[in-house]
Amino acid sequence: MGEVVSVNVAVVRRGGWTGRMGSSGIDKRAVPGPVSLTGAGVAGDTIVDTASHGGWYRAAYAFELAELRYWSRELGRELVPGNAGENLTLDGMDSSDAVIGERWRIGSAVLRVTGPRTPCRVFAGFWEAERFVRRFSERGRTGAYLAVDQAGLVSAGDRVEVLSRPAHGVTVAEVFAVKQRRRPDLVEHVCQALDDLPREWAGKVRAARAAAATAVG
Repeated sequence: MGEVVSVNVAVVRRGGWTGRMGSSGIDKRAVPGPVSLTGAGVAGDTIVDTASHGGWYRAAYAFELAELRYWSRELGRELVPGNAGENLTLDGMDSSDAVIGERWRIGSAVLRVTGPRTPCRVFAGFWEAERFVRRFSERGRTGAYLAVDQAGLVSAGDRVEVLSRPAHGVTVAEVFAVKQRRRPDLVEHVCQALDDLPREWAGKVRAARAAAATAVG
């Protein structure tokens, strides 16, 4: 399906763009493997804003090399693995098209796709990109957050093997579009994945369904 280009952990940065926290772990750099992934996250990584990042359903974040290349062209600057704040840079696949609840084996770890990443001002500040939150949202290729169903070791070069995929077929990109209220036509479809979404994100999908129903009424 794809493979891991690099496993990345944070170099804590400080600056005006880091906002209210005063620092950020978004700048991630490739490290030699194998790296341990557990329910608590990626060994050696640092999460500064634990309210917005981390937790069991955001134990790791995957993003594609192809998307880094896309944004390199768009922004006129070279982006390298880890620059999107991702722990796993992938090639040969698009995690935004992964199905919510899909399970992957990478190395000796088993990971489960939980949902999309939502861009923020810190992300925009790190990339020094104007109107970036809007642009990234319109692009809609967010990468995927992952829970760890089985702790294990992951290294660059490991293959991504799909172990199972829920029949509802709801993708990460579709959940993001509904959460952002961009695709009301997808609401009922995305609601099929409510049982596979973390409670917080399931609540946002339910809110989107209520808003869509109100608009129709």
